Amino acid sequence: MIKFNWREYLIEAWGLGTFMLVASMFGTLIYAPASAVNALVTNYIARGLLMGLLMGMTSIILIYSPWGKRSGAHFNPAVTLTFYRLKKLRKVDTFFYIIFQFIGGLLGILLASLILGQNFTEPPLDYLVTLPGKFGPSVAFFTELILAFGLILTVLVTSNINRVSNYTGYFASILITVYILVAAPISGMSINPARSFASAVPAGIWDFFWIYYFAPPLGMLLAAEIYRRYFPSPKTICCKMCPNNEQTCIAIKCCDQCDDFVRQWRTN
Repeated sequence: MIKFNWREYLIEAWGLGTFMLVASMFGTLIYAPASAVNALVTNYIARGLLMGLLMGMTSIILIYSPWGKRSGAHFNPAVTLTFYRLKKLRKVDTFFYIIFQFIGGLLGILLASLILGQNFTEPPLDYLVTLPGKFGPSVAFFTELILAFGLILTVLVTSNINRVSNYTGYFASILITVYILVAAPISGMSINPARSFASAVPAGIWDFFWIYYFAPPLGMLLAAEIYRRYFPSPKTICCKMCPNNEQTCIAIKCCDQCDDFVRQWRTN
């Protein structure tokens, strides 16, 4: 009988939906022409740094929340596909994680549009749609690929070093902060197909969507292959952004920390 982990699927929808809602609010606050913050912070780099810091902190809160610790806080189809490639997730869990991520992201953007109105839905924000910057689509594609590669390789390496594994989510969030500052003007900084899809649907802007659909999974899967071939102990890989022994794990074979949780649960 196939087991469906509905709680985890719903958490994945909640996670990306919340991330998109918060990103929309902060984006409107910082970049909308009518915003007081926009008038106060006029330097583009300062705006990017502020947005990056706010979204980095948001990522930390979501990843280390009780729900994030339960589902693994993927919130990204490319992350989920990577863990499936590493044989940590079943097909059914992979499928529903991705479906619910797309649904959650879209609901977050739609809710943001209802709350924020024209300041969010019209230029320059346009529902936070992701588009290539001044260097064009080719540079945007390779930027997204490199960013995705760096993010998941960091997650795989740090989550498998016992002394720092609990801080994996912090490392990932720091990268997100830096990525937003550096890469947003180049590629729009998505590294998440569901995130770009969520903005493209209501905006009706599908220009270069293929970049954000293909580049993040390719980058992360490439990192997974390199990790499998050249890094030690891939068998201990955890399918969570925050390896922990506080919540159950849906992985096919848990990492050491999740195994500790299972052993404690069975003992009690």
